[in-house]
Amino acid sequence: MAAGTRPWWATGVLYEVYLRSFQDGNGDGIGDLAGLSARADYLAALGIRAVWITPFQPSPMADFGYDVADYCGVDPRYGTLETFDAVLDGLRRRGIGTIVDFVPHHTSDSHPWFREARSSRSSPRRDWYLWRDPAPGGGPPNNWLSQTDGPAWTLDPATGQYYLHSFLPQQPSLNWRNPDVRRALFDAMAFWLDRGVAGFRVDVLQGLLVDPGFRDDPPNPHWREGDPGFMRLDAVNSSNQPDVIEIVAEMRALLAAYPGDPVLIGEIYRPVETLVAYCGTPERGLQMPTNFNLFSTPWRAEAILDLVARYEAALPTGAWPNWVLGNHDIGRIATRIGRAQAAVAMLMLLTLRGTPTLYQGDELGMEDVAVPPDRARDPFARFGPGRGRDPERAPMPWDEGPQAGFSTETPWLPLPPAGRPRSVAAQARDPMSLLSLTRRLIALRNREPALQQGSWTGISAGGGVLVYDRHHAGRTFRVVLNLTAAPARIDVPADGRAVLSTHRIDPPGVSDGSLALAPDEGVLLRL
Repeated sequence: MAAGTRPWWATGVLYEVYLRSFQDGNGDGIGDLAGLSARADYLAALGIRAVWITPFQPSPMADFGYDVADYCGVDPRYGTLETFDAVLDGLRRRGIGTIVDFVPHHTSDSHPWFREARSSRSSPRRDWYLWRDPAPGGGPPNNWLSQTDGPAWTLDPATGQYYLHSFLPQQPSLNWRNPDVRRALFDAMAFWLDRGVAGFRVDVLQGLLVDPGFRDDPPNPHWREGDPGFMRLDAVNSSNQPDVIEIVAEMRALLAAYPGDPVLIGEIYRPVETLVAYCGTPERGLQMPTNFNLFSTPWRAEAILDLVARYEAALPTGAWPNWVLGNHDIGRIATRIGRAQAAVAMLMLLTLRGTPTLYQGDELGMEDVAVPPDRARDPFARFGPGRGRDPERAPMPWDEGPQAGFSTETPWLPLPPAGRPRSVAAQARDPMSLLSLTRRLIALRNREPALQQGSWTGISAGGGVLVYDRHHAGRTFRVVLNLTAAPARIDVPADGRAVLSTHRIDPPGVSDGSLALAPDEGVLLRL
């Protein structure tokens, strides 16, 4: 794609709203669509281009919405279709698109499709899910593991067959090789596109197809003691099938029939060298296979420079990069790398080439929140230490009032400790806060083509300082990130001018061709 013609989703910043923890609008302690609507001005002030909203469809909430019971509705705990339309309209009027979290890999076991499928082996919808006879001698049909660390198969006593589930038993996997399943899910996508959504984030996209022969998964040679049990096997047969790209092409064809260039984002946890296969061709692949690789990369300048360089080199012609530092399934970035580095991480996220996705609360420097056992809500918490995802899902602290402005009642999860981080209201008053820095960064990015769509050139990573350039149409920015707790000095072009610092309102000057950095400081220079 020629420079200057990048689509909206390539040049803007995306923002993930974990709906249950964003803002409670009806006083039940749970975030909802009315609460999201009430905070639309906050999102507009950030300068983001689109909001990805986690599932709000009807669900028994075994996995808090990632167990869908109706693809074309709104769960009453979150609002109504009319409430959703109001959110859509309110955000659109502020120049913000709405991206729906679409969960096509599995349904809830209470979905009418599954209830009908399990009613008998001769049910017309039996083949909508994946059923197998017991192994010879009894037991699951193969060795596939669910993310609960046990078998990915549950026996249905009434029909004598096992059904597949990659997650909880309440989340049976759909059979995407059945054309009727594809049509039904595409109809559900069309339902939301007809309402005017800006696209979809597709949950577990890499797992939509499994090996048609149901062969065992081989051992994972990279598994180490302490890793989750399900990672003992390399999911080459239970997931990651190459023909998933055909499904992506069908989804893209559906989206192409709608105005506004709707975006298709795929949740794919793969190394960059295999992640990029999901890009396919520009018209048939994912616009953005989500790049989570910063989650597992050591927070060292050399390691990050190597990752970015490998990703840039692996991207097919016409593909567009993207970066993520946090989401609702991974511990907070400020916890993973330390509070002192949170601003450096924000500067990096918003200046790497590609589309950044910002997880709600990371602009405040939120950390994982300790959750007492009696208040744990995530069903995965019972599968071992560190498996629960509640700590990164704590509600947003909006102000210093009761319940931090999130709700008028006790929130569904514990709030962050008072003052850590400071609330949205407090940080908005402080020009040196992480929130204020994030707003300045996004505003700068939104007006500078070099930061939106310019080329990326890695410069150096010596002494724990990561340096790279962004360049477009004769304009160059240099990003200098001190990833250490020690002061540093690096050589920079003598004509460089600092335009932003994570530590100071007045950025440091360039003296005699060098730049002095405070510990944990990031600086943006215009060359």
